[in-house]
Amino acid sequence: MTNQPTTPAPETLTSPEQRNAWRFGFSPQAEIWNGRLAMLGFIIALFVEYFSGQGVLHALGII
Repeated sequence: MTNQPTTPAPETLTSPEQRNAWRFGFSPQAEIWNGRLAMLGFIIALFVEYFSGQGVLHALGII
């Protein structure tokens, strides 16, 4: 029988406190927050375009 290195079990996110923790780096919590903020930004961009009649870059004066 050979000695195989043991690997730690993957982190499970079972409680809301663990899921909503603010952690940096490549962690499941960071990816959850990244998705939430991306959805929020997309909705804001849609509202800006709907109410101003022009794209976000035009509304900001970049183009």
